[in-house]
Amino acid sequence: MSGELLLRERKTLIQERLKANGRVLAADLAAELSVSEDTIRRDLREMAAAGLCERVYGGALPVAPAAHSTLRERVAMAPERKAALARTAVGLIKPDMTVFLDAGSTNLAIAQLIEPELPVTVVTNTPLIAVALMEKPGVDLILLGGPLNRAVGAAISARAQRDAELLRPDLCFLGTCGADAAAGLTAIYFEDAEFKRLIALRSRRLVVAVTSDKLGTAAAHGVVDINDKVTLLLEADASAEHRSAFEATRAEVLMAGETE
Repeated sequence: MSGELLLRERKTLIQERLKANGRVLAADLAAELSVSEDTIRRDLREMAAAGLCERVYGGALPVAPAAHSTLRERVAMAPERKAALARTAVGLIKPDMTVFLDAGSTNLAIAQLIEPELPVTVVTNTPLIAVALMEKPGVDLILLGGPLNRAVGAAISARAQRDAELLRPDLCFLGTCGADAAAGLTAIYFEDAEFKRLIALRSRRLVVAVTSDKLGTAAAHGVVDINDKVTLLLEADASAEHRSAFEATRAEVLMAGETE
């Protein structure tokens, strides 16, 4: 049997393990396949370069769901599930807070549910979110400027980052492409990750509403670790394993419906 065939077989098995277990460890794969950890690490690097997995310390995770659609298109995907997350999330917003709403279809759903008369300052880098808030008289609205990144649906350039440096939000609803207890919160696009990292560091509290398809996945660019500064809002069908892993990081974990 040729070395090339063995390589293909290893990669097929790694993909099967990722699908079944949600992550793989290089040491475990090396022992199972009777090859060196260096060989497995090389396989994982090649698979990551081909978009088949995302490398993390000690192994790999499934790739975060790809963002090939626009923000407006993503709004139409599983709206009832995002609405359930939004109903719980909006309960965390209190009068006189300064709140940042990052790009994301669930965050748009949160904006739509904010009570029109609630006295709150909302800052966003996302035009669709700004439109949802414009006619709410209680909301003081601030829209960060600069060029619009169409893939993200928001302003994330150096100009937007300079504006964000002037902020100190009480609450930041951060969008994420992947969420894993070990890999943290991650983003597909480099500049988006930079912007998210900046606003996360400027905020007193982070809330991340995560749909279940993003749990245990990672995108190419790290944003922040999951720790006691983070509140994770999960769907009702999120596994106990994911919840326990997040709680082990000392993050607060809420399930959709808990504060409704």
